[in-house]
Amino acid sequence: MENLYIYMLAALAFLAVADLVVGVSNDAVNFLNSAIGSKAVSFKTIMIVASIGVAVGAMTSSGMMEVARKGIFNPGEFMFDEIMVIFMAVMLTDILLLDFFNTLGLPTSTTVSIVFELLGASVALALIKIYSDSNQSITDLTHYINDSKALEIILGILLSVVVAFTVGAIIQYVSRLLLSFKFEEKPIEYSALFSGFAITSIMYFIIVKGLKNAAFMPPSIKEFLSANPLTFIGLSFLIFTIISYLAIKFFNAKIYTLIIIVGTFALAVAFAGNDLVNFIGVPIAAYNSYEVWSTSGIEASNYAMTALGEPVQTESYLLLIAGLIMVLTLWFSSKAKAVVKTSVDLSRQDEVKERFEPNFLSRNIVRLTIGLNENINNLLPESFKNWSNNQFVKPNVIAKAQDKPAFDLVRAAVNLMVASVLISIATSMKLPLSTTYVTFMVAMGTSLADRAWGSESAVYRVAGVLNVIGGWFFTAFSAFVAASIMACILYYGKGYALTGLLVFAIVLLSRNYMSHRKNSKVLREEDKLEKAESSSTQGVIHESASNIANVVKRGNRIYTSAINGLAVQDLKLLKKNSKQIEKLSNEIDELRDNIFYFIRNLEEPSISASNFYINILGYLQDMTQSLEYISKTSHKHVNNNHKKLKFSQIKELKDLDEHLELLFLSTQAAFESRSFEKIGVVLNDKAKVFNLVQEKIQKQVERTRTEESSPKNTTLYFGLLLETKDLLTATMNLLEEYHSAHDSSIEPATITTPEEE
Repeated sequence: MENLYIYMLAALAFLAVADLVVGVSNDAVNFLNSAIGSKAVSFKTIMIVASIGVAVGAMTSSGMMEVARKGIFNPGEFMFDEIMVIFMAVMLTDILLLDFFNTLGLPTSTTVSIVFELLGASVALALIKIYSDSNQSITDLTHYINDSKALEIILGILLSVVVAFTVGAIIQYVSRLLLSFKFEEKPIEYSALFSGFAITSIMYFIIVKGLKNAAFMPPSIKEFLSANPLTFIGLSFLIFTIISYLAIKFFNAKIYTLIIIVGTFALAVAFAGNDLVNFIGVPIAAYNSYEVWSTSGIEASNYAMTALGEPVQTESYLLLIAGLIMVLTLWFSSKAKAVVKTSVDLSRQDEVKERFEPNFLSRNIVRLTIGLNENINNLLPESFKNWSNNQFVKPNVIAKAQDKPAFDLVRAAVNLMVASVLISIATSMKLPLSTTYVTFMVAMGTSLADRAWGSESAVYRVAGVLNVIGGWFFTAFSAFVAASIMACILYYGKGYALTGLLVFAIVLLSRNYMSHRKNSKVLREEDKLEKAESSSTQGVIHESASNIANVVKRGNRIYTSAINGLAVQDLKLLKKNSKQIEKLSNEIDELRDNIFYFIRNLEEPSISASNFYINILGYLQDMTQSLEYISKTSHKHVNNNHKKLKFSQIKELKDLDEHLELLFLSTQAAFESRSFEKIGVVLNDKAKVFNLVQEKIQKQVERTRTEESSPKNTTLYFGLLLETKDLLTATMNLLEEYHSAHDSSIEPATITTPEEE
């Protein structure tokens, strides 16, 4: 029997490492989003600062391990074998649940997940024990579970979401009114005072939240902080304000950048120091349980785990190893970057391709908010409204989309400052709090106050926030239910169930990893369309050339796949093809959405570039619409199990595909090499290709009158030929537009003077 528990410990050690990886991937959003979104410093610098913070935090987390041992259930009520089942169920559930959210790119709370998993598994085991004992009833559940703690956590979740969003919005609004978007032009005193507030709150947060439980913290300092918090805050504010003023005055220091660096370090320390228990607290508690049981000489089913109620210091080398794994994950996890991207995009100042679709709730929230805002504005004096509107005027920064920060340094600093203050207050009051909830909702509140959610994006951003919040509550519910089920399976199935669940977890994690890696690889390798940034016709011609080459290349592949899929009735290929054209169509829609910003950046003498660019996008959209029809109609035909096309029809489509492929390859080569004179050669074959399509249409008309017996086949075939004709029309129109625009843009350069002749 002892071998089973050694096997379980080994499995828990493996799961702890895996949980660290998926946990850091999820929680990196807590401390990276402000620094990455503001682009205050390079990504490498951000990662170095965060890595040092994570390493320091990991070494200070020992005291938090008590949560996993006795914070949710009463360990003395469970036997050793039952405790091991609880811990095993918790770890299996945790890693699968977090990996699921990371794969979706949504931030969730590791604190909530581990708490509700512990609660679910312990409730399941408690109910099994109660119903197996005739002397107990359901009311005895309170002997097993620390129900008051669970209630505190649920209330803490609800409260933190509302408070973090509200406080973040208020502080950001006041900060923007005082500093405006032109904060660098304000007097030094403004920046020094802001810096004093921000760094004081962040430093207090580091000490109270991050280092309070550190073994190396002298008791005298701990006592002073506990007895005189206001004195510490007042002195810190005075000192940091003076230092900031001198640093700006004499050394021209970038004080807002410094605030962001210190804040990133602070939240990284707190994350590792407090959330490490979420990943390794359970395996360490299991190891401690095994240590005391193995020397007792008592049967596992008879040994009560009262020992877990006693404080135990975690070995430093375990914390060091855990910290190292967390740092490596931070650097190499692509899922961490996906989770951070969701948070940054939802708080972005400018327009972005919105990830979330609006829903009934988001539309009504926005509608109600607009009405409330109008009513409040009616009460405000006109002078105040004019002044406040001037403070929110954004500077017109001309830069490439990928180089623009999602938001400025003031908002990033407020994000870090407010999150630090709120978490510090909750910690000092011993209130349960999720750092993920606080940091995310602060970021959403500040983006709302900063007018980042305009009428163009509000409904999408609110829908995104609702999706994330809904995911949090789904985490709690699913963690409780899944851990309960896991515990029951392990309790009755023992070693066999453990082996099966471990294999299931490994297969599922591997599959998700491979799928995510494949998708990431596709994103990197795919010929993604780029937004035009040039302000002249010649520049747009060259910038658009790569987009046209990409559309033609991908369109050629999509058309061929549709014909091949129809020929062999390959439903899988046709389904994949439909997704490809949908992706291409979305990218072109995104380019069209960028027209406003493109035109705004144009130089006055080059307004003609806008007409050219708009026409090009129109033709590209016409091409994708034809391809979308061809692809989806082919998929629908095969998916509905309709009659196969005749051999003669397939042969004609293949012949047409070969001619189109030659045309598309020639077009692609012309645009990739920027040999625009080759476009004329392609246009010379225009009549030949159109005649070929018309010939196929005529043959089908004759077949329909004499031998065709399937209306569905006739409809499909005519639809394919007519859309192919439309596809060719759009392609030729695009080539003619490009040919004439290129000739006219270089014409002045080719004119020679009599002297040159």
